[in-house]
Amino acid sequence: MRGPAYRGPMTAPLDVLVVGAGPTGLALAAQLRAYGAGFRIVDRSLDRVRESRALGIQPRTLEALAGFGVTDALVARGNPAMRLHLHLTRRTVSLPLFDIGLPDTPYPFLLFLAQAETENVLGEHLAARDVAVERGTELIALEQQGPHVVCRLRGRDGTEETVTARYVVGCDGAHSTVRDRAGIDFEGYAYPHTYLLADLDVDGLESGAVHSFMTGGGMLFFFPLGSPAPWRLLAVRPSDAPDGKVTLPLLQGIADRYGAQGLVLRDPVWMTDFRLHNRGAARYRSGSCFLAGDAAHIHSPAGAQGMNTGIQDALNLGWKLALVCRGAAPRELLETYGTERSPVGREVRRFTDRAFTIGTSPHPVLRFARSQLVPRLAPLVMRARAPRAWVFRTVSELGIHYRRSPASTTGPRQPRRGPRAGDRLPDRPQGLQARTAAPGWHLLLTGPPHLWPDRRLAPVLAGREDLITVHRLGDRSPWPGVAQALVRPDGHLGYVAGGAEPEGLRDYVARWLPTEPM
Repeated sequence: MRGPAYRGPMTAPLDVLVVGAGPTGLALAAQLRAYGAGFRIVDRSLDRVRESRALGIQPRTLEALAGFGVTDALVARGNPAMRLHLHLTRRTVSLPLFDIGLPDTPYPFLLFLAQAETENVLGEHLAARDVAVERGTELIALEQQGPHVVCRLRGRDGTEETVTARYVVGCDGAHSTVRDRAGIDFEGYAYPHTYLLADLDVDGLESGAVHSFMTGGGMLFFFPLGSPAPWRLLAVRPSDAPDGKVTLPLLQGIADRYGAQGLVLRDPVWMTDFRLHNRGAARYRSGSCFLAGDAAHIHSPAGAQGMNTGIQDALNLGWKLALVCRGAAPRELLETYGTERSPVGREVRRFTDRAFTIGTSPHPVLRFARSQLVPRLAPLVMRARAPRAWVFRTVSELGIHYRRSPASTTGPRQPRRGPRAGDRLPDRPQGLQARTAAPGWHLLLTGPPHLWPDRRLAPVLAGREDLITVHRLGDRSPWPGVAQALVRPDGHLGYVAGGAEPEGLRDYVARWLPTEPM
């Protein structure tokens, strides 16, 4: 029997049907729950995953999830690795991970944690708030009928039901039923290689670091996992390796071949292989149907970007859906989802494609670079602070911004310095993000108190007091020249101004947070 579940206000139709209960769907459900939207989350699998491909949580994702109170639990269960040991032909080079370029985040590390554990933490958060994932429930059909979507679901016992929802979000992976039924093309290509994955123990590896073995033939990685096994192995199956079932002797042979002689692989918990694709949805929305996570973009695991991009898709979309359903935002706000997240998906696909090609291509030039140039140049490159800082901010996803979004506006007086509209809110001064983690919009005001008397704020906040929290930072501005900063519910700056004039802020709020019902 299905247990009691939170579904928000008892209205018909349902506000949102979330299809898929991986990290993306669970994060979306957490945000919908925080905003009181009526929703259901279904997944055709009978149980959550026990083995998983994703294992790295980036700093920006840890920041974004902190508002739900789950980040501390994730960090406690994971391994915040800080160094990469690059094993070359004649020596090993130890390189720092995220040692520069991340001064404005409380999480300056890449957290290694199995996807199954990430899902478990998010699932516990939802269960504590009476949200039940309806497992064994499959979406078999959907049809747009006017402003609603009529969906047919099949339960684990074979019974079918019809659900009418205002919006449907496909978080159902690379073979998304929502994407297929909504008629959205999935464009791209397959790589010719096959990946090998295994969770196992390894004798001879220094703990607490990432290990990479690089040869002309390819690359082999060991990531510190902890659970369900100490290490995650990732390698490309050599073209002349036998096809068939992945076995421990096969993995040991590949490790020896890729320069990891002396390591002993043992006690595998899970072993598999799979083909890689680089594909993206032609659009992230069709009518009232949206895509997020792997349903919208798939790519190589280079850089540990996939799960993180999906979670951030969900957290960009969730508050917009919830506020639109409440009548606290115009439907136009939903159009910014694809505008903001589609470029991010394209850039991740491009970045991971280049990294994957460099690491695996059989082209003679790239084989020479891996075996001869990298050993000589890596130490020199890692001494250059500016390129390293740029790489770290890119991989950590702290550099993602929405400056070209219609929902990012600069006031009449542009700030001389500091973040721009669309940028992520930095965590400086310390704890600024924690202060703005509660649901809703957060207005940061700097300068002496007489600049912001209540009479100046009244026309801005009128009818929106439950959505906008005001923070008076006083004379100690975190950024010189910034007098106003309106932080969106996803932690990005919607409005930034260099002066204390409230007119631009009032116009922005009137556009995106109207008081008249939609």
